[in-house]
Amino acid sequence: MRVKIIDLTLRDGHQSLAATRMRTRDMIPIIEAFDESGIYSIEMWGGATFDAAHRFLNENPWDRIREFKKRVKNAHLQMLLRGQNLVGYRHYPDDIVEKFVKKAVELGISFFRIFDALNDVRNLVTAIKAAKKYGAPHVQGSICYLISPVHTIEKYVETAKELAELEVDSICIKDMAGMMSPKVTYELVKGLKKEVSLPINVHTHYTSGMASMTLLKSVEAGADMVDTCMSPWACGTSHAPTESIVYALNELGYDTGVKMDVLLEIRQYMLKLREKYSGYISMLSTLPDTRVLKYQIPGGMFSNLIAQLQEQNALDKLEEVLEETPRVQADMGYPPLVTPTSQIVGVQAVINVLVGERYKVVTKETRDLVKGMYGRTPAPIKEEIIKKILGDEKPIDCRPADLLEPEFEKRKKELEEHGIEPTDENVLIYALFPQTGLKFLKGEIEEEPFPTVAGEVEGKFEVEIEGKKYKIEVKPS
Repeated sequence: MRVKIIDLTLRDGHQSLAATRMRTRDMIPIIEAFDESGIYSIEMWGGATFDAAHRFLNENPWDRIREFKKRVKNAHLQMLLRGQNLVGYRHYPDDIVEKFVKKAVELGISFFRIFDALNDVRNLVTAIKAAKKYGAPHVQGSICYLISPVHTIEKYVETAKELAELEVDSICIKDMAGMMSPKVTYELVKGLKKEVSLPINVHTHYTSGMASMTLLKSVEAGADMVDTCMSPWACGTSHAPTESIVYALNELGYDTGVKMDVLLEIRQYMLKLREKYSGYISMLSTLPDTRVLKYQIPGGMFSNLIAQLQEQNALDKLEEVLEETPRVQADMGYPPLVTPTSQIVGVQAVINVLVGERYKVVTKETRDLVKGMYGRTPAPIKEEIIKKILGDEKPIDCRPADLLEPEFEKRKKELEEHGIEPTDENVLIYALFPQTGLKFLKGEIEEEPFPTVAGEVEGKFEVEIEGKKYKIEVKPS
């Protein structure tokens, strides 16, 4: 049996461990080795990469695809697309979605993994149809995994059937927090293979420590593709190691088509990068943490919670926030904790703890989630929660994007007024990220310095205090 390997090192690996800070220039020397290894698909774009590239690295996010396309001849170039959210944090109008997908295909993305944070298939239709329309060779519909009273195998099968009706090429079970146990995974894959005649891809993080066992059981149940990361960027809140999974599968008689000698060459390079980026990596993100089975917090979200509490000098409140997060999640109708709902639930949990009263202060995003502006939640939100957060305002029940006016031409005109060339790529950067995108396009972003250790930075900066400007130099302690 053939089992295809999807390597996530160059997207989800560094997103999970190092806040998506890997620079394109550090990827370029190893791209061709990845391509020669026999890996089926290289996930190297989408998710938080678009945001981090222009906001922190002073990189044009579109250029990363170009650099890969020059060098990759065999493997798929894969991106993670958040359905109607694209690579941002709100729903965008259909014209923006279509333009974005078209541009990604033109530049070289050949494998689209498309998901919706609420598993509301209505939010996937435009992106899936656009990817098919513009000729993407592989369009994958994803289902976010969650443990809750309403997330059953029957429910997952029902969602998979809805995706199959959209003529996707495969189905991905996307376990963002590493919660899928070997037993449940086996049963879930078996259930999907019985009811849906499409290849099944299993994506699970290592957070709980079960990922390798879970992937092996998924293959036994008939999974056609599994997701891994090269060992220097694996484990912790990342994924199972590519080398280990390939070796185990080959020994068990499965055909991965992956060359171990090339993987070991990639590993040597990735070890050096791990050292280079070590200042971004928190020890907490590198260790298994079975508390995830209780709190259901994915790796990227966990590191964000730590960062938010550090900013408020309230890291001692971490345990309270971990306890509060599943309560907020239940209040919000059990949304899977993946971008953007992970940020919404996480930030609200932090606010609830720091303020000392639940929902006394709510974010705009929390209001929008309760109002239905992100889609239909897996379970209905209780009336008392709706009343507390929305007051007399009523939630919507339509597809959120149905309420959005076309935006591309408007953003294009605004960009012209700013004196910036309104190419499709520039307009999309600005449309998705109006504030930071505009600063980037104006040349006002500087690449952030590398931290010397996790949480510390080194370099020279200019700061303004009470109207006076000061030049300061920060050195490691």
